Amino acid sequence: MNLLKTDIKDLLLIENFIALDQRGEFCKTFDKFFFLESNISIDIKETYLSINNQNVIRGIHFQLPPYDMIKMISVIKGSVLDLVIDLRKDSDSYLKLFTIELSAKKNKSLLIPQGIAHGFKTLEPDTIVLYNVTNSYNKQNDISIKYDSINFDWKLNNPIISERDKNGIKLEDFIKVNPF
Repeated sequence: MNLLKTDIKDLLLIENFIALDQRGEFCKTFDKFFFLESNISIDIKETYLSINNQNVIRGIHFQLPPYDMIKMISVIKGSVLDLVIDLRKDSDSYLKLFTIELSAKKNKSLLIPQGIAHGFKTLEPDTIVLYNVTNSYNKQNDISIKYDSINFDWKLNNPIISERDKNGIKLEDFIKVNPF
Protein backbone atom coordinates (compact mmCIF):
# COMPACT_ATOMS: atom_id res chain seq x y z
CA MET A 1 0.00 0.00 0.00
CA ASN A 2 1.07 3.55 -0.64
CA LEU A 3 -0.38 6.94 0.32
CA LEU A 4 -0.48 9.86 -2.13
CA LYS A 5 -1.31 13.41 -1.04
CA THR A 6 -3.85 15.53 -2.88
CA ASP A 7 -4.27 19.29 -3.02
CA ILE A 8 -6.88 19.11 -0.23
CA LYS A 9 -5.51 18.90 3.29
CA ASP A 10 -5.60 15.34 4.71
CA LEU A 11 -7.42 13.94 1.66
CA LEU A 12 -5.35 10.94 0.62
CA LEU A 13 -5.33 8.60 -2.34
CA ILE A 14 -4.42 5.04 -1.39
CA GLU A 15 -2.68 2.73 -3.84
CA ASN A 16 -3.94 -0.65 -2.71
CA PHE A 17 -1.77 -3.77 -2.53
CA ILE A 18 -2.39 -6.02 -5.54
CA ALA A 19 -1.27 -9.61 -6.12
CA LEU A 20 -1.82 -11.13 -9.56
CA ASP A 21 -1.44 -14.74 -10.64
CA GLN A 22 -3.13 -17.33 -12.86
CA ARG A 23 -6.19 -17.35 -10.58
CA GLY A 24 -6.81 -13.63 -10.98
CA GLU A 25 -6.31 -10.71 -8.65
CA PHE A 26 -6.15 -10.20 -4.88
CA CYS A 27 -6.51 -6.65 -3.54
CA LYS A 28 -5.96 -5.42 0.02
CA THR A 29 -8.06 -2.29 0.66
CA PHE A 30 -7.36 -1.87 4.37
CA ASP A 31 -4.40 -2.52 6.67
CA LYS A 32 -4.70 -1.11 10.19
CA PHE A 33 -0.95 -1.38 10.83
CA PHE A 34 -0.10 0.43 7.58
CA PHE A 35 -2.28 3.34 8.71
CA LEU A 36 -0.74 3.33 12.20
CA GLU A 37 2.77 3.38 10.70
CA SER A 38 1.62 6.33 8.55
CA ASN A 39 0.37 8.17 11.69
CA ILE A 40 -3.26 7.86 10.64
CA SER A 41 -5.67 6.74 13.32
CA ILE A 42 -8.67 5.05 11.73
CA ASP A 43 -11.21 2.92 13.57
CA ILE A 44 -13.80 1.51 11.17
CA LYS A 45 -17.30 1.41 12.70
CA GLU A 46 -19.52 0.59 9.71
CA THR A 47 -19.11 -0.74 6.16
CA TYR A 48 -21.53 -0.20 3.27
CA LEU A 49 -21.86 -1.46 -0.30
CA SER A 50 -23.58 0.82 -2.80
CA ILE A 51 -24.76 -1.00 -5.94
CA ASN A 52 -25.58 1.48 -8.69
CA ASN A 53 -26.97 1.86 -12.17
CA GLN A 54 -25.08 3.97 -14.71
CA ASN A 55 -25.60 7.78 -14.56
CA VAL A 56 -26.42 7.82 -10.86
CA ILE A 57 -25.27 10.73 -8.71
CA ARG A 58 -25.03 9.97 -4.99
CA GLY A 59 -24.32 12.83 -2.66
CA ILE A 60 -22.93 15.16 -1.87
CA HIS A 61 -23.03 13.79 1.72
CA PHE A 62 -21.45 14.29 5.12
CA GLN A 63 -22.45 14.16 8.79
CA LEU A 64 -22.32 17.02 11.27
CA PRO A 65 -20.24 16.78 14.47
CA PRO A 66 -20.20 14.82 16.68
CA TYR A 67 -21.27 12.27 14.06
CA ASP A 68 -18.76 13.37 11.42
CA MET A 69 -16.58 10.58 10.08
CA ILE A 70 -13.58 9.55 8.08
CA LYS A 71 -14.61 7.66 4.93
CA MET A 72 -12.55 5.25 2.91
CA ILE A 73 -14.05 4.77 -0.54
CA SER A 74 -13.16 1.90 -2.90
CA VAL A 75 -14.79 0.78 -6.14
CA ILE A 76 -15.28 -2.99 -6.25
CA LYS A 77 -16.86 -3.17 -9.70
CA GLY A 78 -17.23 -0.57 -12.45
CA SER A 79 -16.13 3.04 -12.10
CA VAL A 80 -17.15 6.41 -10.69
CA LEU A 81 -16.21 10.03 -10.96
CA ASP A 82 -15.65 10.76 -7.28
CA LEU A 83 -15.97 14.31 -5.95
CA VAL A 84 -15.25 15.90 -2.58
CA ILE A 85 -15.65 19.45 -1.23
CA ASP A 86 -13.63 20.72 1.71
CA LEU A 87 -16.09 22.30 4.18
CA ARG A 88 -13.55 23.03 6.94
CA LYS A 89 -13.49 26.83 7.35
CA ASP A 90 -9.97 26.79 8.84
CA SER A 91 -8.51 24.72 5.98
CA ASP A 92 -6.26 26.21 3.28
CA SER A 93 -8.39 24.25 0.80
CA TYR A 94 -11.78 25.49 2.12
CA LEU A 95 -14.51 25.01 -0.54
CA LYS A 96 -12.01 23.46 -2.93
CA LEU A 97 -13.25 20.59 -5.09
CA PHE A 98 -11.27 17.46 -5.83
CA THR A 99 -12.33 14.89 -8.42
CA ILE A 100 -10.84 11.59 -9.44
CA GLU A 101 -11.97 8.55 -11.38
CA LEU A 102 -12.00 5.52 -9.12
CA SER A 103 -12.46 2.10 -10.66
CA ALA A 104 -12.12 -1.57 -9.90
CA LYS A 105 -9.34 -1.73 -12.50
CA LYS A 106 -7.25 1.10 -11.00
CA ASN A 107 -7.29 -0.37 -7.46
CA LYS A 108 -7.09 2.94 -5.63
CA SER A 109 -9.11 4.09 -2.64
CA LEU A 110 -9.84 7.56 -1.34
CA LEU A 111 -9.40 8.40 2.35
CA ILE A 112 -11.71 11.33 3.12
CA PRO A 113 -11.22 13.18 6.43
CA GLN A 114 -13.94 14.63 8.62
CA GLY A 115 -15.40 17.91 7.42
CA ILE A 116 -15.34 16.99 3.76
CA ALA A 117 -18.49 16.28 1.75
CA HIS A 118 -18.45 13.36 -0.69
CA GLY A 119 -20.38 12.32 -3.77
CA PHE A 120 -19.93 10.44 -7.01
CA LYS A 121 -21.33 9.84 -10.49
CA THR A 122 -21.37 6.28 -11.81
CA LEU A 123 -19.71 5.78 -15.16
CA GLU A 124 -20.78 2.17 -15.77
CA PRO A 125 -23.81 -0.03 -15.06
CA ASP A 126 -23.71 -2.22 -11.95
CA THR A 127 -20.99 -0.16 -10.27
CA ILE A 128 -20.30 -1.27 -6.70
CA VAL A 129 -18.78 1.17 -4.21
CA LEU A 130 -17.44 0.09 -0.80
CA TYR A 131 -17.54 2.60 2.06
CA ASN A 132 -15.65 2.04 5.32
CA VAL A 133 -16.54 4.72 7.89
CA THR A 134 -15.36 5.66 11.38
CA ASN A 135 -18.73 6.63 12.85
CA SER A 136 -22.25 5.27 12.77
CA TYR A 137 -24.91 6.68 10.50
CA ASN A 138 -27.05 9.31 12.21
CA LYS A 139 -30.06 10.44 10.19
CA GLN A 140 -30.56 13.71 12.11
CA ASN A 141 -26.96 14.81 11.42
CA ASP A 142 -26.64 13.52 7.88
CA ILE A 143 -26.56 16.33 5.29
CA SER A 144 -26.92 16.27 1.52
CA ILE A 145 -25.68 19.22 -0.53
CA LYS A 146 -27.49 19.55 -3.86
CA TYR A 147 -25.22 18.23 -6.58
CA ASP A 148 -26.17 21.10 -8.93
CA SER A 149 -25.48 23.87 -6.39
CA ILE A 150 -21.71 23.55 -6.69
CA ASN A 151 -19.52 24.95 -9.43
CA PHE A 152 -19.01 21.66 -11.26
CA ASP A 153 -20.13 20.24 -14.60
CA TRP A 154 -21.18 16.63 -14.01
CA LYS A 155 -21.51 16.17 -17.78
CA LEU A 156 -24.86 14.48 -17.28
CA ASN A 157 -28.21 15.82 -18.47
CA ASN A 158 -30.62 13.50 -16.66
CA PRO A 159 -28.90 11.91 -13.67
CA ILE A 160 -30.63 9.35 -11.50
CA ILE A 161 -30.91 10.97 -8.07
CA SER A 162 -32.71 10.10 -4.83
CA GLU A 163 -35.48 12.35 -3.51
CA ARG A 164 -33.27 13.12 -0.52
CA ASP A 165 -30.48 14.40 -2.76
CA LYS A 166 -32.92 16.34 -4.98
CA ASN A 167 -34.12 18.13 -1.84
CA GLY A 168 -30.68 18.68 -0.32
CA ILE A 169 -29.36 22.01 0.87
CA LYS A 170 -27.68 24.36 -1.59
CA LEU A 171 -23.97 24.84 -0.94
CA GLU A 172 -24.40 28.62 -0.58
CA ASP A 173 -27.05 28.08 2.14
CA PHE A 174 -24.92 25.55 4.01
CA ILE A 175 -21.96 27.95 4.02
CA LYS A 176 -24.05 30.43 6.07
CA VAL A 177 -24.51 27.93 8.94
CA ASN A 178 -21.36 25.79 8.50
CA PRO A 179 -20.33 24.24 11.87
CA PHE A 180 -16.95 23.04 10.62
